[in-house]
This record gives sequence, structure tokens and C-alpha cells, in this order.
Amino acid sequence: MTELAIGIDGGGSSCRAAVADSKGNVLGRGKAGPANILSDLDNSLLNIFSSAREALRDAGLPAETVSKVSAVVGVAGANVGDYRARIEHALPFADGHVVTDALIALEGALGDSDGVIGAFGTGSVYNARRDGKLRGIGGWGFVVGDQASGARLGRDLLEKSLLAYDKVRPSSPLTVKLMTEYGDDPERVVEFAHASKPKEFARYAPLVFDYAAQGDEIAIGIIKDAAAAIGDNLDALLWPECPAICLLGGLAKAYEPWLAERHKVLLREPKGDVLQGAIDLALKFLQERQKGAA
Repeated sequence: MTELAIGIDGGGSSCRAAVADSKGNVLGRGKAGPANILSDLDNSLLNIFSSAREALRDAGLPAETVSKVSAVVGVAGANVGDYRARIEHALPFADGHVVTDALIALEGALGDSDGVIGAFGTGSVYNARRDGKLRGIGGWGFVVGDQASGARLGRDLLEKSLLAYDKVRPSSPLTVKLMTEYGDDPERVVEFAHASKPKEFARYAPLVFDYAAQGDEIAIGIIKDAAAAIGDNLDALLWPECPAICLLGGLAKAYEPWLAERHKVLLREPKGDVLQGAIDLALKFLQERQKGAA
């Protein structure tokens, strides 16, 4: 059988997988539900497995092939506690590796080159490579981190809307729309907030950007705060000769106009997306495995 590698991007809204041959040709793709390991490890594992099986099915390969492939799973929270070890222990692959979402984002955007990346989807995370050395920051989850993520934008909108309802802060068309969705009942907003996962908060992110484009002051304030947080994180990783900044994820393009000029001049188009980074890393591990067997 041709040696195969599977790359998996375990995102907070969905889990994407792709299976490739040893030359990097993608043979099949799969998709499943969210893989937020910090808030729901069991279902995250199920979705990781499901996306891999779907990719193999899409490639016309039998399900049992899963036990014969090299794989890389990139997820937020892989650097927290014993989550990495717990996931790797559960993986069904012949050679499975769990890494942070920051690492697969860096690999996808820059390949082996130096530079800085920021990835913005349901969560947010940053990474940098300088002279071959890696440094990642962020990715701590939206309760205590993930500034500028989709989940944080949604959380911030709910907070601003409740403050406006209580007449502590001004209202705006956006906060009125949000409260109208919940029947102008703040208790329903609170119930949603306590019961929901990051993915549910993140669904409000496009709405915030839409209203900011229309001049809504509350939306603009939320986006400006998020863009300032992005700037702080990029500055923590940049160095004077840094050749590139790449932004990835579903919110990347939306943030570009809001960045400081010192960051805009360094923006470069990523070579590939986060899933491509997972595939490329899986292929590297596959090549190492082949060398070891030779």
C-alpha cells in the first residue's frame, strides 16, 4: 500500500481532515463537528476520528486504513496540562502526533520560512519562527484568552448589549438587534451565555463586522479593541528584520483593514491554510518514519 498521511485541523467550529500520499497529493477530505478539547474532550475525539474516516472514505479507502497511516492533529489546548498525551493515547493511527493549532498554522502559512502568523477563527493563536526557533503565544481559550477570536467578539457583544440594556453604556442598532433576538429579556441572554460553547458565541462575529462597516459605534469599539489586542500580540513576536506577517482563519481578511500601518506593511499572503500545515507536518513525520524503517 502507498504510504499515507492524514492532516487534521481541529478547530473550534469544525474539524477538517485530508489524506495525502507520500508526494503530498491530497486524495480525500473529511469534515466533522468541533474539536474544542478544553471544553469537550470526548466529543472532540469523536469528531477527530470522524473527520479522518470521512477523508479516507472520500479517497475510496477502507476504514481500517486508519490504523496504517501517519497523522498530525492540530488543536488549541494541546499545550495545556496532559491533553496532548491523552489525545495521542486515544488516536487510532499507526503514528499519531498532536500539536498546537499555532504550529500547523505556521507550517501552512510559511512552510520552512521565518515570519509571524496570527490565526483567527472561533479561537485565536499566534506563532513565530526566527532562525529556525519557534515561539507560540495565546490559544488559552476564550474564557481567559483568545482575544480577537470569533468567540470573544460574540462574548463582547453580549456584554455590551447587557450594559446598554441596563443603561450603563449607550445602546446602538447592533445592541438593539441583539436584545431583540432574545425578546429584550436579559435573563435569556445570560442563560445562553452560561449554556453555550465557543462555537455558539462565534456565530455573532460576522454580525459585529457587518455593523462596524455600517458605522455602528458599539461594533466599531469591539473591533478596535480586538485589533489592538492583535497588535499587542504581533508586537510581542516581531523583530526588526521580520520578513512577513501572515493572517489565517475565517476572520483574517476582515481584520486586515483594522490593523496598524506598521503591521500592514509586513502582511503577506499565506502559502497555504491551517489544514495544509497539518498535512505538511504529517508528511514530514511520514518521511521520518520511512527513513527509520529503511
